[in-house]
Order: sequence, then C-alpha cells, then structure tokens
Amino acid sequence: MIAAGIEALNVYGGCAYVDVRELCTYRGLDMPRFEKLLMREKTVALPYEDPVSFAVNAARPLVQALEEAERERIEMVITCTESGIDFGKSLSTYVHKLLGLKPNCRLFEIKQACYSGSAGLQMAINFILSGTSPGAKALVIATDISRFALADAEAVREWAYSEPSSGAGAVAVLVSDRPRLWRVDPGAYGNHAFEVMDTCRPGPDNEAGDADLSLMAYLDCCEQAYRDYARRVEGADLRHSFDYLCFHTPFGGMVKGAHRQLLRKVCKASSQEIDADFERRLVPSLLFGQRLGNTAGASVLLALAGTLEAGDFSAPRRLGLFSYGSGCCSEFFSGVADAGGQQLLRRQGIPAALDRRQRLSMEEYETLLKGGEVIRFGTRDARLNHQLIPSVWPAFEAGRHLVLDRVEAYHREYRWAGEPG
Repeated sequence: MIAAGIEALNVYGGCAYVDVRELCTYRGLDMPRFEKLLMREKTVALPYEDPVSFAVNAARPLVQALEEAERERIEMVITCTESGIDFGKSLSTYVHKLLGLKPNCRLFEIKQACYSGSAGLQMAINFILSGTSPGAKALVIATDISRFALADAEAVREWAYSEPSSGAGAVAVLVSDRPRLWRVDPGAYGNHAFEVMDTCRPGPDNEAGDADLSLMAYLDCCEQAYRDYARRVEGADLRHSFDYLCFHTPFGGMVKGAHRQLLRKVCKASSQEIDADFERRLVPSLLFGQRLGNTAGASVLLALAGTLEAGDFSAPRRLGLFSYGSGCCSEFFSGVADAGGQQLLRRQGIPAALDRRQRLSMEEYETLLKGGEVIRFGTRDARLNHQLIPSVWPAFEAGRHLVLDRVEAYHREYRWAGEPG
C-alpha cells in the first residue's frame, strides 16, 4: 500500500503579539476565569497582513527547501480558511503565484469553519493514496485571522473572553508519499456532524454565536467522532492506542474540558487518572496554541506541531487527532510520528521565530483596534501604511516576510518587506 502523510510542516505566527495576562488585566476581566483559558500570548495581525500573506510566509520555507524537480511535483494547492477575501476567487491562486509554483496545478479553497484544515489534509492524503499521479505532492495551508475593532462592537464587554483567545496564524503542510514527519493510518477515522448555529460569520467582517452552545457541540462531537473511529478501527482503545492526543484548540481550557468528558464517558476514568493523562498526552499539543491563540482551521495542525516539538519520540508514537468546525463537522483520525519527524519539525525553528515577534503595548494594540487602516472585505482600492506601528516593521524586514502592499481594482498586490514599494 502507498504510504501517505506529511512530508514537511511549518508554522507562521506573525510578527506581533500581545501578552494575554496584560490584556485581561487591562480589560478588567476576572483573573481566575482567565487562568482557565491556559493562554500566554496571542498573535495580532497588522492591517497589512491577511490570510494570503500568512499562508505564503508559512509555506515558503517548505517550498524553498525542495529541489527543483521536487517542487515541480506539487500538483495541488489547497487553502483552508474561514477568513476569505473574495466570494469567488480562491486564496490559493495568490499563494500559487507568490510561491512561484508551476501552472499545471489544481488550486482551490475549503471553508468549513475550524474543520477546514483537517478537510484539506484529508483531501490531499486521499489524492496521494489514490495513486492517480505517482510521486505527486500537495501543499495544504490552513490560514486564519481574527480581527477585533472598536468600531464593530457596541461595547468592549461584548468580546468578553473571546478577545484574549482569538489569534492569527497559518500552518503549511507538504503532503506526499514520503511522510517523513507524520504518516496517516489509512482508513482510521471517525466523523460526527449535524447542523447547529453555535458560531457563524453572517457577514464578511463580523462573527456571531453562542459560546455555551458551541462548547456543548464541541464536547458532543469529540465523544461521537471518537466512537465512530472506534467502530471503524478494530481494537481501538482510547487509553492505550494513542501515545499523544491533539485536539482543535480554541483555548487550552476547552481542550482540557473535552478531554475530561471523553475519558469519563468512554473509559470511566477517575479524576486523578484524567489529570495525569492530560499532562502526559495533551499538554505538549498546547505549546504553540498558547502563544498564537485560536487559529481556527490551522488549530489542530498547530497542536500536531506542538506535540512534535515537545513530545518524547524516542520510539515511534501514534497520535490521535480531533478536529471540530462550528456548524458543524468533526473528525477523529490518527497517524504515526518518530524521532526523524521530530528532528525535521525542529529544524524549522518555530519557537525562535515566535520569540522574535514584537510585543505590542496596550496603546499600540488599541491603535490597531480603531480599525481605520484595516482593508475590509470588498475594498476596491487602497494603499497600506507599513509604519502604522513603527516598532513592528523591523521584525517584518528581518525575516523578509510577505506583506500586503496595495489593492487596485479589487486585486491584492504584495511585496516582501525590505524591498522597495
């Protein structure tokens, strides 16, 4: 049988962040409740960043690392996002051009709330497993941005605890028949889906939802998707089949609650066992999510990256992944990684890149919240001010990151920081 999975993975966490504890103190939020978020930092997208720039900055190191012959085997580019910039034109067309990929390539976009990244990954894996183009590769990029703006809210209190947890980021994965980083278990998956109005985006630039309903849907899907997995996979055992677990992570506290309920219902586990299991099998997956915030479609892939970065892979380990997208669709699936995969992931230097981000003061953050410089959905013409927060721009130049430069007749034009505009 053809092997399939992730050949390479990279995370892009932007160039600016805020300290979440400082933000919660600034907003006067209840600190005991804040502690339950299990958050440290959140990436803040600048006005000249969008899902395209995040996607390209995540994928570019993976593409550049390939030999020319390998690069030409990328035959599919899938962008996965709920932060779309056009009702018809796919982000993948911009990404394909900016990465300099060959023209005979299948380009499309998937939108299914936070499940989109897993949907794209499964689509790519099944393309490889089909064997219709032996040796081909697929580039899957989950990219999402949350923006808050004072002008969009009746009051800051409306944001409550979603403001500190909503972040931005992109995860790019190269999928092939050389799964050096993570190899999927073919046919090992479980799904659960139903219609629910837990969260939605009724307009391009606004979100609505019911946090309690979303939590209940997430918990239900976590249990039922796993049970469908266990029905399909002979001998599956939640306690013993998986060395690590990686869940969709709106914030760490939600993952902790879902894990607790899952072990209680499926394993009848005690509180002491549940706490120890969370520390052993799930805490590594929170490593990057605690620093970027909720990255929506990229979230479960970010959890995978955190586990590979921080876990013990002295022997091959099976990872169970749970993905949830509001509305809703969910999936539990699995795969195997080893020390070689961990070494490949660590070469990307993701923690160091996050350390190089510029910490925003609350005054700088509030400047961004005014929203006057943000390019709204459907903007016809605009030029971006890259010096809106002068302290951040050097971080973009140092990494030669892609930024949005202008919009002309709805067409977005980009440039590399440090190059003339």
